[in-house]
Amino acid sequence: MELKRSISASMEAEKPPRRYGAVEETEWRADGLGRTQPDVVSMAETTMMPEEIELEMAKIQRLREVLVRRESELRFMMDDIQLCKDIMNLKKELQSLVAVPEKDKTKLQKQREDELIQKIHKLVQKRDFLVDDAEVERLR
Repeated sequence: MELKRSISASMEAEKPPRRYGAVEETEWRADGLGRTQPDVVSMAETTMMPEEIELEMAKIQRLREVLVRRESELRFMMDDIQLCKDIMNLKKELQSLVAVPEKDKTKLQKQREDELIQKIHKLVQKRDFLVDDAEVERLR
């Protein structure tokens, strides 16, 4: 029995330290109650102090906040670009209708002209709201 313990102790001393995530290498043993418990294996690098880990986490959190703000800004920009494109397309169509002399316009052309003016007005209002929202977000 003594020989068995000394061999077992010398074998454990020769084993390399276990690493987190190496399930195959994790040793399972029976305790006195017949249950199995895993060896305690830490995820933390032994070279980092808890204060260093907290500092690193704080840096990552600040970076995350910056990236979330930037993502929001870019979304506002994309929406603004799309609204501007839509407004420009409607204005081009409206210009072609306005170029037709009033006496030569059909009833359908006049209706389309009114529709385009209303659509442009709505898109300009929508863009104004977007710009206001972007400004409020920027100030936050």
